[in-house]
Amino acid sequence: MEFPDHRLLVFAKAPVPGRVKTRLAGYLGNIGAARLYRRMLWQTLEMAVGADLCPVELWCAPTRDHPFFRRCRRELGVSLHRQRGADLGARMAGAFSEALGRARGALVIGGDCASVDGTALRQSLGWLDGGVPAVLGPAEDGGYVMLGLALPAPGLFRRMPWSTARVLPLTRRRLRASGLAWRELSMGFDVDDPASLRRLRRLRAAQGKDSVV
Repeated sequence: MEFPDHRLLVFAKAPVPGRVKTRLAGYLGNIGAARLYRRMLWQTLEMAVGADLCPVELWCAPTRDHPFFRRCRRELGVSLHRQRGADLGARMAGAFSEALGRARGALVIGGDCASVDGTALRQSLGWLDGGVPAVLGPAEDGGYVMLGLALPAPGLFRRMPWSTARVLPLTRRRLRASGLAWRELSMGFDVDDPASLRRLRRLRAAQGKDSVV
């Protein structure tokens, strides 16, 4: 394990039909969208655990009790943690605060961020390990697919207009205002609509990997 003093925090919702990948439900149906989310989360965790870079933690919502989460712990060896907070920002701030109480640095990714791979994780952890305070993985939709911190920075998350194109520029502005130097990965993308799902299928085919659906 290259970075045992760091943590990878994978944020995930219970794969309940009608509660995940709702923008794809019209294309795949509620059950199909939940199945896609479950498979993407499993593949993300397999990738992260297989890279053997640092301990992997699955941060679960609304609780840790869903059978799929328990399977992830049993078969992949990830630890389970409950997200706490009124909104995504509070939940992320809390997770970082807790993780950084026992680690030198932490990365947060979503369980369905298919554009994040082992190379991106290694690069980001290397930056944090080398003394960079923050790492940002920008997304094409104006958000981000990854955030890494070497110290808690709750101001990055307060009153953030999540799920809008303002997230990325606001995060950069807040990092700058906080005096935190940061490094950025190349642009990534989320899989939230039929076009991005087709893009992911093409990408995985080109890489010789199994499709997500």
